[in-house]
Amino acid sequence: MPRYTAPSGIQSEYEPGSNETVLRNRAGIIDSLTMDQAEFDALLKVQTQYLDLLNEESRITAKLIRKMHKDWLGDIYDWAGEYRTVEMSKGGFQWPPAYRVQPNMELFENGLLQECTPCKTADLDTVALQISKVHAEFLFIHPFREGNGRLARWIADIMALQAGFGIPLYPFWGDQTVEARHKYVYAVKRGYVEDFGPLTEFFRTAIALRLSGEE
Repeated sequence: MPRYTAPSGIQSEYEPGSNETVLRNRAGIIDSLTMDQAEFDALLKVQTQYLDLLNEESRITAKLIRKMHKDWLGDIYDWAGEYRTVEMSKGGFQWPPAYRVQPNMELFENGLLQECTPCKTADLDTVALQISKVHAEFLFIHPFREGNGRLARWIADIMALQAGFGIPLYPFWGDQTVEARHKYVYAVKRGYVEDFGPLTEFFRTAIALRLSGEE
């Protein structure tokens, strides 16, 4: 069995007329900005619904994560909720091969997810560290074709709520957006090598911003 396989199947297909900027989708959207808005609107809707489905005792599992992905993107992509079948890279970084996603998610579920969820009430630094560990591991596995970052932050939101804090207020707005995203990406990459300091600080700050009432 080869370590990597060439992209094939529906997850590798782009919407005709999109100049390979938009993945094949149920709505026939060919503009990336339109797709961004469709995904954003769908995420807001499903996150609101999940506020009534999950509580402080809900354990996050691989099955739940797949359901969250499907409930979010199921009206947009046929493969929503299914693990990726294509290889993915960005900025010279290659995520683990697609054939490793299933076993990696099983290890994730039986390890960090079991250890850290439901996320119990604790001091802010402890909760931020738990969230950062789960966040980095999920993004390193990169289980889905699309939406991994937003789903990872959704999981972080759930954990913060379970611990008795508000939903983190991520600093991705205004004049500091570019700098904040660079710091976030750096923190995630440090988390890949189990240096959780920068990512813990990111979530500690995001939760503190929410607690302060700053918008």
